[in-house]
Amino acid sequence: MIAPQSVGRVTPQVAHFAEPLTLRSGGVLPAYDLVYETYGQLNAGASNAVLVCHALSGSHHVAGHYDDAASVGWWDNLVGPGKPLDTRKFFVVGVNNLGSCYGSTGPKATNPDTGQPWGAEFPFVTVEDWVATQARLADRLGIRQFAAVMGGSLGGMQAMSWTLQYPERIRHALVIAAAPRLSAENIAFNEVARQAILTDPDFHGGDYYRHGVVPARGLRLARMVGHITYLSDDAMAAKFGRSLRHGKAVYHYDVEFEIESYLRHQGDKFAGFFDANTYLLTTKALDYFDPAFEHGGSLAAALARAEAEFLVVSFTTDWRFSPERSREIVRALVHNRRPVSYAEIDCPAGHDSFLLDDADYHGVLRAYFDRIEV
Repeated sequence: MIAPQSVGRVTPQVAHFAEPLTLRSGGVLPAYDLVYETYGQLNAGASNAVLVCHALSGSHHVAGHYDDAASVGWWDNLVGPGKPLDTRKFFVVGVNNLGSCYGSTGPKATNPDTGQPWGAEFPFVTVEDWVATQARLADRLGIRQFAAVMGGSLGGMQAMSWTLQYPERIRHALVIAAAPRLSAENIAFNEVARQAILTDPDFHGGDYYRHGVVPARGLRLARMVGHITYLSDDAMAAKFGRSLRHGKAVYHYDVEFEIESYLRHQGDKFAGFFDANTYLLTTKALDYFDPAFEHGGSLAAALARAEAEFLVVSFTTDWRFSPERSREIVRALVHNRRPVSYAEIDCPAGHDSFLLDDADYHGVLRAYFDRIEV
């Protein structure tokens, strides 16, 4: 086995689709672009393709780097030669979802009917819509069936949806740190984050582009709320504890505790590059995902359509998408006698564990990908 390597310098590509897309919300996009990246080579039978689906703030940039070597893909520790998802064996595709702010058509794009940015008029999108556009891109790339579709968090929901929308087009689904639907608590966190944005005076009903401003205060608060849910209490305690920046209490509302400094830094950084309308759309897509809804609440009935084999992975300290939520998926698959492997990884980092280079976690992924025939 070679030492793990980067896929190196990569270049995003753009696929333009001129045919209209009708969304589950009833909205219609007359045309749209999808930005994507690929790593490795598609084999002669087009049987070695793996689709990687991104989470809330992720993008098509899964691995490698751009001209700036510091611009490393968000799952670069997982994808590449000699890595668990080995690009010597697999052709890996990363796609930026509709509604995003990383190049695919979204609220910042021009509405052809008005000549202005879509803004608040951009239609609601769902996980199912994203999967439908990913299937269209696969057609464009000559991929009739994916060897695997994988993702963490919201990306895992997309992998699950693939098995229901296109059961014949996916052989393996890797559902990592995900859930079959959000709990009321999770929807509540998303709503608090959205209200922070919606009530920012610079939001202007979603048309802040025309005003030349950004609802930075709302985005900052939204990210701070979200970031708290991505980390475990143990991870926060180990990294920050109750450390005071000045060594003692100074009795003011500026930063005193190191955890406050960290959250403000994360909020400021996020507000500097992410789009508020995209945040709103994506969190609503999370809220709406519920494949069991149309089956009387039965996840087993929903997953009866699936033909893929599954790997489901959870993390012990992930309280946002707890292991119990992953076990719901496993039980529903077992009920349908679907082949499923389950790994519960003891990792202290909370929900963000799926992004980290944990030896046990990566060992599970490597072993699973090694057994996939192409």
